[in-house]
Amino acid sequence: MKRCLLALLAALVLGGCTIHALKLGYRQADTLVAWRANEYFDFDSAQKQDVNARLARILYWHRYEQLPEYAAFLTAFHDRIQPGLRHEDIVWLVDGAKARYRTIVDRGAAEAAQVLATLTPEQLGALQKQWAKDNRKFSKEHELAGTAEDRRRVRLKQTLKQIEDWSGSLSSEQEQKMAEMLDPIPNLSALRYADRLRRQKEFLELLKLRGNKQDFPPKLQAWLRDWEHGRNPEYARLADDVYERRIRFYLAVEKLLTPEQRKRVMGRIQDFVGDFYALSQRPTTVAR
Repeated sequence: MKRCLLALLAALVLGGCTIHALKLGYRQADTLVAWRANEYFDFDSAQKQDVNARLARILYWHRYEQLPEYAAFLTAFHDRIQPGLRHEDIVWLVDGAKARYRTIVDRGAAEAAQVLATLTPEQLGALQKQWAKDNRKFSKEHELAGTAEDRRRVRLKQTLKQIEDWSGSLSSEQEQKMAEMLDPIPNLSALRYADRLRRQKEFLELLKLRGNKQDFPPKLQAWLRDWEHGRNPEYARLADDVYERRIRFYLAVEKLLTPEQRKRVMGRIQDFVGDFYALSQRPTTVAR
């Protein structure tokens, strides 16, 4: 649920989402989220019916109450960066995205807790099998079994694709300069992988409390809200450092963009704003 709903907002930060995909994906969100949840937990028919009903309520709230606020948020971001992107603009965007994630958690944690309370031991086994599949995919995509050069190459490819999703095609000169700016930033893929495993282990421990109606919901909400809590100290330190370096990287990237490329970026933000507003419009009743 978190991934599917946040993808709408994270698309702005991470790239890789088209306007058409946003419209199509959101209109089918109930089906997509339910399918993804079932892929992890292998729900029985009664659980599927319960999940569908809860998702319908949450998505109704999200569509008609949150999407207009997202549009206003992105409009404010668009206006902020009109004269040029600044360090505080990126921090403002990231902090705003985190705050909106917490809003989703606060709204949906209790519903999720009631669904998770019904999980059987066999369904926990299905969850771990899906995690193992996801972990193998993450490891392959980030070349964790490869050399440092392999990981450098993959990170550069992913970063350039994210930038091009917003700016359009980059010149060879732009790509070379961006590669030179990205290289000194530590690559955290291996530490991110280890942190994934930590979070998965924590979640399994948390699920041992799922039968406790008093303690489980607030603990689940706290765990979902603060995903950075409990990180390896080395990872926590490096993550803060990389965050600052990434900000400086994107500030430098913006300076490399041509006026046409920057116009395209600004236009895409406006497109998302328009689609958030359009998707949030309540259907009108046609008089007979």
